[in-house]
Amino acid sequence: MPLSSRWLPYPAASLAALGLLFLALPMACRYWLGWSSWPGYVSDLGLGGLLLLLSYRRPWLAAPLALAWALLLLGNAELVNAVGRMPEPSDLKYLSDPQFVSQSTQGGGIRYPWLAGALALAVLACLLLGRSGGPRPPRYAYALPLALLLGHAVQQYRAPSEDDQWHLFSLPHKALAEGISRARVALEDWYAGEDSGLPPDIAGLSRLDLSGTPLLPGGGKARNLLIVTLEGIPGAYIGKSRQLLGTPYKEDLMPRLSQWAERGMLTPDYVLHSHQTIRGLYAMLCGDYGKLDSGTPKGVELLASQTRNLQCLPHQLRAMGFRTHFLQGAGLRFMAKDQIMPHMGFEQAHGRDWFRNKPYLEFPWGMDDKAYFEGALRYVQQLRRERQPWMLTLLTVGTHQPYSAPPAYLQRYPTAKQAAIGYLDDAVSDFLAALEKQGVLEDTLVVVTSDESHGLENVRLASAWGFNLMLAPKQDRLPAVKTGVYGHVDLTASLLDYFALPVPDNIAGRSLLRDYATPREIISYTNGLLRQHDGKVFTECNFQQVCRRYESSGFIADHAKYLGRVSGRQARLVGQRAALLDQSISGGQLGQRYQFANRERIDLKPESRDDWADNLIGAQYLELPKGTRTRVSLKIDALSLDRRGANLRLLTKEFDRDTSLAIPALPPLKRGESIQLSFDFANPQTRKAFSFHLLGEGHGAIRISDFSVVTEPLPPELVANQAVGTTPEAAAH
Repeated sequence: MPLSSRWLPYPAASLAALGLLFLALPMACRYWLGWSSWPGYVSDLGLGGLLLLLSYRRPWLAAPLALAWALLLLGNAELVNAVGRMPEPSDLKYLSDPQFVSQSTQGGGIRYPWLAGALALAVLACLLLGRSGGPRPPRYAYALPLALLLGHAVQQYRAPSEDDQWHLFSLPHKALAEGISRARVALEDWYAGEDSGLPPDIAGLSRLDLSGTPLLPGGGKARNLLIVTLEGIPGAYIGKSRQLLGTPYKEDLMPRLSQWAERGMLTPDYVLHSHQTIRGLYAMLCGDYGKLDSGTPKGVELLASQTRNLQCLPHQLRAMGFRTHFLQGAGLRFMAKDQIMPHMGFEQAHGRDWFRNKPYLEFPWGMDDKAYFEGALRYVQQLRRERQPWMLTLLTVGTHQPYSAPPAYLQRYPTAKQAAIGYLDDAVSDFLAALEKQGVLEDTLVVVTSDESHGLENVRLASAWGFNLMLAPKQDRLPAVKTGVYGHVDLTASLLDYFALPVPDNIAGRSLLRDYATPREIISYTNGLLRQHDGKVFTECNFQQVCRRYESSGFIADHAKYLGRVSGRQARLVGQRAALLDQSISGGQLGQRYQFANRERIDLKPESRDDWADNLIGAQYLELPKGTRTRVSLKIDALSLDRRGANLRLLTKEFDRDTSLAIPALPPLKRGESIQLSFDFANPQTRKAFSFHLLGEGHGAIRISDFSVVTEPLPPELVANQAVGTTPEAAAH
C-alpha cells in the first residue's frame, strides 16, 4: 500500500501531541533560552524525531518516554541555569528524584515554570490522545532522524565546536554520543593493541617550582593569615578581571568587591581545577590537584593518610607556631569536613552550630552571608586577643543552590541567584571594611578567593575561572595585577613563601609571590571537560575523548587561535596524565579504609526531615571500584536519651538517589545501651558518588564510636560470580 494511504488514517491529534513534546517544545526552549545553534537544532530534530516514531501507536512505550523526556528537558534547563553546566550521564539518576528536586528548588523555586507547565500539558496530551492498534510508521521513516544524528556526529568529530555542550546536544543525545564514543575508543584500543610506551610525563604538573624572582625578598610583613572563600563565585564577577581578560560578560554583580580588587594584588588568570567545595578546599590548602573526575574526593582519601596531611598548609603553619582555625556557614558533618579539616591541621573547626547570632533569613544549608560575616568578625576579634599568630579560613554558603536573599534584594534583581550574589557582595565588602577599620589589615594577609565556579552561560571557560585577591600590609610592595597563569594548586606554596617558611618538596605549584620567566603547565576538570595548558598550547577534551587544541599564552581567555583537533591515543594522553595526578594519595591502590566516626556528642532532633541536612555521618561521594567488596562496621552509643530512646536509619545513595542495596535495619537504641552492626556488599560495577546517610530521631544525645568503611579487591575468580546485594551480619547490644 502506498505510504500516503497508510499514513492518512493515523490520528492527527496524537501525532500533533507527540510532535509538540518531542520536536516543537525542545526547539522553542532552545530558542528562548538563547541556546540557538544549528547543531543543537539538528540534535533536537534527530533524537526527537526518532522518539516520536518509536512512541507513535505504542502507548505502552510512549508513556515512559514522554515522562522521561519532559523531566530531562526541564532538569537540563534548570541545572544549566543554576550551576552553568549540563548534566553528565551519571547525573541522570537523580534528576527524577523528588527529594533532590524539592531541595534544589527550595527558596528560589523552579526557574522556568512556563517550561514545566508546557511540558506537563504536552505529556498529558500524549497520554490522553495516544491509542494502541493500527499501522505504525514504515521502517524507512527512521532514515531521516538517523541521518540527522549521523551528520551531527560526523560534524562534531571532524570539526568540534567551541560552544557549550547544551548549545550542541540535547541531553539524551549527549548520553548516547558518550556511549558511542566509549565503544569507538575501545575498538581503537583493540585494533591498535596494548600501549608499549612509558607512562606520560606529569613532572611539569606535579612539581614544586620556586625558581621565580621573589616579589618580597625575605617574606611579607603580615603576622596572621585570613583566607576568605566565597561559595561558587567565578572570576568574571570581578570588574578588573573582566577588563584584563577581555571577556564579553558585562554584568556587574559584585561592584563593591570589584572596588576592593583595585586596592590589592589581583590574579585574573586564576584556574579552578574542579567542581565541589571539598575538592577546591583540598587543592588550595594542600598544594595538590583534587580529583580530575567524579571519583572519591582526595579530602576523603586524605583521612587514610598519616603523612600527606602533614604537608597541608594548616599543618605547616601550626608547626611554625600559628593557631589554625576553620569556620564555615554550613554544618561540618557533610562531606566529613568535621574530620577532614582537623586532619589537614586545623586546631579548631566550626560550622553552623558555632554561631549564636540570629540569621537574617532562613537558608537550608546554613547561615546567610550577612549573619555569617558578622559572626566571622567576632571570631577574628577573639583571635586578635591571643598572643600567637593565627590562620583563619572562612567558607560562605549563601551563594549555593538554592539561592536565597532578603526581599529587598529579590526585588532589585531579576533572579534569586543574582540577588544572592548581590547580598554576598555587600556582606563580604562590609566585612573587609570592618577589618580595615579595626586595624586587622595592618598585620594580616587577607586572601579572597572562591572554592569553585558555578559558571556562566556564554562565557568561555567560566566554569574553571576563579580569582585570587591578596590584601597585604605594605600593599605598595606588590603589583596591582599578578600576570601569568596560576590556580588553587599554587596557594599553599604561595602562602608559605609569603611568610618565608619552608615549602615541602612533595607539594605542587608555583608561588604567586614570584615572577617567572617561563610558562608553566596546569590542568582542570570542570563542566565535563578536561583542560590542559602547557604555557603555549591549550588542549580541551570533551566527553567523546575528542580534543581541541588552541594557541594561547594564558588559560582563561575570551578567544584563542584554533589549531585543530586530536583524538585517539594522542588525546587520551591528557586523560592519562589526569589519572596519574588522581593517584597522588592512593598511589593507584584499590584498597580503601576510612573511619568516619569522631566520637563526639551528637544531639538528636525530635524529627528527621532531610536526608542531607540531618545526616549524622560524613561518608559522602565515595567511589567504590569495580570488582571489590565493601565492609561497613558501626557502633552507636546512647549518651543521654529519655525513656523512649532513639530511632535510627541508615540509607545509601548513589548520585544522591536511594540505592536498592538491602542495608540491614537498625534496631531501636535504648537508654544506656549501644548498637553494633556490620554488613558487606559487592561492587560488580564501579559505584560513584556513593553516600551513607545515618538519620536519628529522639530526645537526647548519642555518640558514633565506629563507622568504618573498608573496600578491598575480590579474588579474580570471584569477581565474575559476585552478585549485587548485601550479606548482613548485625548484632544489637
